[in-house]
Amino acid sequence: MAFAKISADPAAHPVASIYKLLIGSVVPRPIAFVSTISKTGALNLAPFSFFNAICSEPPAICFSVANRTPAKDTIANIRENGEFVVNIVTEAIAEQMNLCSGDYARGVSEFEVSGLTPDPSEIVRPPCVRESPVNMECKLMQIVEVSAKPSGASLIIGEVVRIHFDPTIADNFRIDPFKLRAIGRMGGAGYVRASDYFEMIRPRIPLKRGD
Repeated sequence: MAFAKISADPAAHPVASIYKLLIGSVVPRPIAFVSTISKTGALNLAPFSFFNAICSEPPAICFSVANRTPAKDTIANIRENGEFVVNIVTEAIAEQMNLCSGDYARGVSEFEVSGLTPDPSEIVRPPCVRESPVNMECKLMQIVEVSAKPSGASLIIGEVVRIHFDPTIADNFRIDPFKLRAIGRMGGAGYVRASDYFEMIRPRIPLKRGD
């Protein structure tokens, strides 16, 4: 199928317009539900949809945090103590996750706002979300400042040092997506359920000598 496309030069359009194209095109996006803790022990819990797994040895994940003044609690806490937990968002806790997306004053615990339960982690100080079936305890590897502009962001890369998962959703470490029931982020206020699933087998192409 041929498309009659138009071209958009990011330098020639408002930032908000290009942002809408990005979040409407890069879909569905997984959601990192990130729990952190301040030096004084204040808990924070916030969702981020610029999130993915990036390495398996060591296991590493990343998510980005948009620039704010003052900085968002999540990145401020990670800079303070170098630890965080990523909790997977499912249909069952979608509403609670949405409550945690509000811009609350520093020190306000989104665990209390949402009614979600903090469970002690094994390695890091920030707690896991009990109601999430998968939790990944992470140690900070690197913060990459992608852009210092007002609508810029920083990329946070963490090594996964513990993974907690509900054994009823997995078989030999393979997670069943229909039992996990994760949700993803679309453009605007849209979300998607991971309920329409199909498989394709990767082609096996023989290597030539010297490859």
